[in-house]
Amino acid sequence: MPFRSALPFLLLAGLVVALTYSAFSAASVPSDDAPPARPVAVLAPPPAPAPAPEPKQARPKPRPDLAVVRGSVPLRARPNGRVVTRVAARTEFGGRRVMSVAARRGPWLGVVTAELPNGQLAWVNSRNRGLALRRTAYSLHADLSRRWLELRRGRRVVRRLNVAVGRQGSETPTGRFAVTDKLSGGNFGPYYGCCVLALNGHQPKLPAGWQGGDRLAIHGTDSPGTIGAAASAGCLRAGDSDLQVLMRRVPLGTPVFIRS
Repeated sequence: MPFRSALPFLLLAGLVVALTYSAFSAASVPSDDAPPARPVAVLAPPPAPAPAPEPKQARPKPRPDLAVVRGSVPLRARPNGRVVTRVAARTEFGGRRVMSVAARRGPWLGVVTAELPNGQLAWVNSRNRGLALRRTAYSLHADLSRRWLELRRGRRVVRRLNVAVGRQGSETPTGRFAVTDKLSGGNFGPYYGCCVLALNGHQPKLPAGWQGGDRLAIHGTDSPGTIGAAASAGCLRAGDSDLQVLMRRVPLGTPVFIRS
């Protein structure tokens, strides 16, 4: 019969369809034996840039201690105030004029000078081309009650020397002064010893009949037995060997502090 002859072909076609479906299903379903998936690399964020270095602050310029006069310079009663007088590059004794700086207000410098009374500062403009500013580490310190004078470099005592001080009625003035000149004592008389460090200060209590002027000084003596006593007209007297050290070590303009 025709139906019976077609049956084998139908069975064969069904078998082919079944095998095809089975293979497709096996390919579609993942197997437990399948190789694991590769891990996905995670990129780290780039490092933050290093902070920019802070700009270096300029070091402040050291403050000047000395004002060297190189030309005509006006001295004022206060910063930018009236002119009291003018000074030149040379002192009355012929030496270089170097003024000690004791105060500052902006560009103005308060200087110690012989042209004004004791304790009163003159003011100069630091921008004046007639000035050159310098520094020094030296200072002189006198104690009248103990009758000694110290040379210091910074805070270190370089030398201490015994001195004579002003006698009763002509006591040595106290305060801040400065060395204005370094002179030979022989030019003024044997009683000044080898050397004279002239100061800007003035003696307001001169002995009766005194003819030696009113300027204060640290100087030698021809009477070494008076050293350590209240025996002078106001100046500080020391031995020649000590004065020679001061002449070598102490620059012009060195501040001098005298206390009672």
